[in-house]
Amino acid sequence: MPDLEQSAESAESAESAESAEPTEPAEPTEPVQSEPPVQPSSPERSAPFIPSPRHPTHSVDRAFLSMERRRPDVRWDAGGVAYLSGPPPALSDLRAYVAFRLGGLPLHTSRVEGGRRPRWQPDADFDIDRHVHEVVADGPAAWDSALHTALNAPFAAGALWGVWLVHGHQPDAYAVCYRFRHACQDGSAAAMTFRAMLGEGEPSARPVPGRSRRAGVPRRVGAAVGLATKFVAGTLAVRGHRPDAVFTPSGERRLWRGRVPADTLRRIGAARGGSAHDVYLAALAGALSAWSARSGVPLPRVTAVLPIDARRPDEDQTWGNRCFAVPLELPVRAVTKDPDGAGGGDAALRRLDHVIGTTRKLRGESWRQAIQDLVRFMPGRPTEWYLRRVLSPRVTNVMATSMPLAEKGSLGETQVTGTALLPLVVPGHLFGVGLSFFGDWAEVSFVADGALPLGESLPELWEQAVGELEEDTAPV
Repeated sequence: MPDLEQSAESAESAESAESAEPTEPAEPTEPVQSEPPVQPSSPERSAPFIPSPRHPTHSVDRAFLSMERRRPDVRWDAGGVAYLSGPPPALSDLRAYVAFRLGGLPLHTSRVEGGRRPRWQPDADFDIDRHVHEVVADGPAAWDSALHTALNAPFAAGALWGVWLVHGHQPDAYAVCYRFRHACQDGSAAAMTFRAMLGEGEPSARPVPGRSRRAGVPRRVGAAVGLATKFVAGTLAVRGHRPDAVFTPSGERRLWRGRVPADTLRRIGAARGGSAHDVYLAALAGALSAWSARSGVPLPRVTAVLPIDARRPDEDQTWGNRCFAVPLELPVRAVTKDPDGAGGGDAALRRLDHVIGTTRKLRGESWRQAIQDLVRFMPGRPTEWYLRRVLSPRVTNVMATSMPLAEKGSLGETQVTGTALLPLVVPGHLFGVGLSFFGDWAEVSFVADGALPLGESLPELWEQAVGELEEDTAPV
């Protein structure tokens, strides 16, 4: 899932996921003359994963492929945007650069074939020109519409992913938008793709359960079965719930961004015995409470679906889905001690404590191992049934993901200055929200249908909610 996946680890490992008012989309243009070509540097090749000519799909891959067939009207894609400072490359140079980097990403040139047990295999007709595109803004005022075009452009026929070079609004700034069909990648794999293409420095490590021992197999089986029972029961408890339509979808996605220093989230989380990811979710609950009051949209229940990475070190790190989806109710309607029902800081801390108490188990070694075992061994049909249930708006109504990216990034001589995750936007959900850790910043991105009331206010409300938590946890 886009989405962009939080690791089921402690505070530090959980970090180990712009636009304005809608305008008419810009039309993609022909390549334009630009600065000298990007000079790619050789990618690092430490113990590369070498896929077999016919690489098996995972049960989660097949679940998304099945959902694509069932709902061809739905966009089952996610991705991310990198914002860079410096002159943009020419489209031909970017295509050459991406093609060069694909040498370290062999499964990106594959296609899926087969019936009930499809496999990824090399695509003899792979063409980089069908995967790397360009959108040129007609001056500064057209930046939003150009980015809007990249977010909503269809994939070329047969393409599983695409890259859009977005520029023209300024001579020394541009963006690279990467989108992928969720059947071929989850957020963790996409983050590794970002590091292979643009990343520099040491990325935050993803915690992986230790090497399994046969003596622990019965205990692990019991833990995995117990975990599956718990979350399946959670999806059945609301089977009769029919959510009211909040708005009439326009069919066009919008992106809104905000950011806070990553150390601020870490510091707040540590003060209450939690993680930066807990602070992100608590602030999201606070932002939704304020958004509901402003927009007039009632929120009797908000349950987020949290993708959790379960990839093993011996698996391909840049392709396929190895994630588990967990529903988590957000404390939007926090109970306070104030008899008049006023919110304020008391409500903010109660939200944070509620989230920390709920996620504490997921940070334990035994639960991480159980999640990994579930993803590895659960058969295809139960996997698809569970994913369809947990993504249903009867069960969840927000996709919330987070992902560490890298300490820094570059493309040629140009530097990455910001990032935005593009989480999966599930039909019937309010929005998808992602938190990406890049350099010193924690950057929040909300992706929603353009018809969502006051959607553009969500990043600022989230930043304000973080500010409340910072004040309430500051040393006296």
